[in-house]
Amino acid sequence: MKTIIIYSSIHHKNTKKIAKTMANVLKARLIKAKNANEKDIKDASLIGFGSGIYYGKMHKNILNLAKKLDKVNNKKAFVFSTSGIKANCFFNKNHRPIKKILQNKNFNIIAEFNCLGHDSYGLLKLIGGVNKKRPNQKDINNAKKFAKKLQ
Repeated sequence: MKTIIIYSSIHHKNTKKIAKTMANVLKARLIKAKNANEKDIKDASLIGFGSGIYYGKMHKNILNLAKKLDKVNNKKAFVFSTSGIKANCFFNKNHRPIKKILQNKNFNIIAEFNCLGHDSYGLLKLIGGVNKKRPNQKDINNAKKFAKKLQ
């Protein structure tokens, strides 16, 4: 199975750490969102889409890429993110926008992953940020377990 992981990791490289961890387990090729193209998508049988969360949604690089993609034929995909607050909080529905875009393009979203990451975006910069040591080893181990289940 040919796997690629497309990601956008801007500030503290939280998402890149998680993407690299998953790529090692899945023997996947890592591609920055700004460098991804249709051929990469067509050639892969499993595609990961990941980003940090900014004001409740994924980075515009990954969302814009997803919007530009052609429709596929039920291609398997997974979504992952790092964020300043837990993704399962009742008010934080940060994967919904990209999932909706991908599902409209006929991607089959088979799994989702989120972990905390160092966040000093916006007003959090004033207090030095939150989750300064995240993702930590426990987060990395959870990302490995998540990726193994995708194999």
